[in-house]
Amino acid sequence: MPNEFAIEVDQLVTHYGPTKILDGVNLKIRDREIMIIMGGSGSGKSTLLRHLLGLHTPTTGCIKLLGIDITTATAAELYGLRRNMGVSFQGGALLSSMTVGENVRLPLREHTELDEATIGFMARLKLELVNLGGFEHLMPAQLSGGMIKRAALARATVMDPKLLFFDEPSAGLDPVAASELDDLILKLRESLNMTIVVVTHELDSAFKIADRITVLDKGKILLSDSVEAVKNSNIPRVQDLLNRRSRHEEIDPEDYLNRLTGEITD
Repeated sequence: MPNEFAIEVDQLVTHYGPTKILDGVNLKIRDREIMIIMGGSGSGKSTLLRHLLGLHTPTTGCIKLLGIDITTATAAELYGLRRNMGVSFQGGALLSSMTVGENVRLPLREHTELDEATIGFMARLKLELVNLGGFEHLMPAQLSGGMIKRAALARATVMDPKLLFFDEPSAGLDPVAASELDDLILKLRESLNMTIVVVTHELDSAFKIADRITVLDKGKILLSDSVEAVKNSNIPRVQDLLNRRSRHEEIDPEDYLNRLTGEITD
């Protein structure tokens, strides 16, 4: 029987220097689920994403992607796993010296032995899927912000990954372009049967596409539940985030003095 969960995070703890960024994070993401990860600045959401991508090694804890623990996996296992992972970065991260088509073809050229005709066909197919058919000869500088996001998405999905990760997909887009991108994410999940993880602070987008939302605060998960459960949560910090309310926290005098003097406390 196949594993119900595509991603499993168990007791994940990580530090940047002496500072604890993630504090015992437990998270399970089901196969073909769209999971939104939200939180305020400094909550740990971007750090969690980098750990899921295998870009950082945690202090302690376990991270399983498609059944493989990436904290203990061999180089060969990680290479095979990454062929099943697609990433769409916040700014698109297209190579400016390559055309749109060359950007999309690049993963196939680097990681497969397909002939150029097949590579070209697969790249054009993905560009059509993200509504960029006929734009493959343009340079990234000739694209609008929304088109760059879609081109990056075509590149991220060109190898039909089982896992797709987004970092702030709607950032910098106007409301219409952001809504179109949301529709595209839903379309890709249905057509390619992917598990999708999205880090975002855009509430409208999160509520539209999420199966579940995970809310982080100070490196801990406050809540991981359905859209309706998150909207109706009675956790003050969750409601602060949803209603854009500023938080004024009491300062511990001893901790404040230690920070000023450079003393390290646990």
